[in-house]
Amino acid sequence: MCVLAFAWCAHPRWRLVAAGNRDELHARPADPLARWARPDRLIAGRDRQSGGTWMGVSELGWFAVVTNLRGFGTPEPGRSSRGALVTDLLAGEGRFADPDRADLSTFNPFNLIFADAGEARFLSNRPETLRSRLAPGIYGLSNGALDEPWPKTLRLKAILLDWIVGGAAGPEALLEGLGEERLPDVGIASAVPSDAPFEPAQSPIFIRHPVYGTRCSTVVAVDTEGRGTIVERRFDAAGETVGETALDFSWAG
Repeated sequence: MCVLAFAWCAHPRWRLVAAGNRDELHARPADPLARWARPDRLIAGRDRQSGGTWMGVSELGWFAVVTNLRGFGTPEPGRSSRGALVTDLLAGEGRFADPDRADLSTFNPFNLIFADAGEARFLSNRPETLRSRLAPGIYGLSNGALDEPWPKTLRLKAILLDWIVGGAAGPEALLEGLGEERLPDVGIASAVPSDAPFEPAQSPIFIRHPVYGTRCSTVVAVDTEGRGTIVERRFDAAGETVGETALDFSWAG
């Protein structure tokens, strides 16, 4: 994911709400949101190149999302896939399944939010390994540090806050917000590091570009009873909608 707003225990009905866009090269193949045959009980899109995912849920009771972290140079080939970290966390098995013990230094720079029914956590590996618990509230994440005030991140947080204050009904308003293409007017300039060559210095939430742009918008909502919905809206290289998938799931307990 390249821009995300995340609400943790910020509404009496909703335990967790996440809304984000995955920005990626259009040439990089991916499978749409689905229930995976293996690992089972995992619901996510799948990156065909690395085999992992960028955002998803497990019916075992877990949520995870990862963003690349810019400003530390170009990614080093041969390092562990950040998508594999998300997949192992959601599956509850594999080399990186334990967030307290996983060697995060093996990955290129990343930010990650991992949540279950009881707590939400933030993990990163630059400039050093960081594992911290998130207090109830609304957070924003792009390709900088957690809550770094990139204009599009601030704008998406505001959209999520408006959704919560306005009744927090269904995901459609959040999906529409994720499609916003105008430059955010939040009074803060941002600079994108040189290792993000396809992204302009100030970009909208939705990036329409024939080479590198928004590939999908995803909304996840889990209520206090553990009932959840995940919705993915997909786009082609012209930025046009080419598909949408919505799946319900349940967390026990």
